[in-house]
Amino acid sequence: MKAKVSRIWGYIGGTFTTVSLVPQLLKILESKETKDISFWMYLILSTGVFLWVVHGIRNRDRPVILFNVITLAFTVTILILKCHYG
Repeated sequence: MKAKVSRIWGYIGGTFTTVSLVPQLLKILESKETKDISFWMYLILSTGVFLWVVHGIRNRDRPVILFNVITLAFTVTILILKCHYG
């Protein structure tokens, strides 16, 4: 029971963390402007999120894997758009 509750908290936390990147991504897609976005911040964040994916896989932790794979897709997309729009 305790593990099930912990997993639920993982899904809730993962949802909020992952969804937090959506407004930034939508703003970039709409404005095609990235001058106020830090390349280094998103590079460091993407690296950290990738390491969380590795950690999740090694520990077979589904919420960690699921949400960090999605988050990684968002952060890498933002990095690509930063490079594209400068």
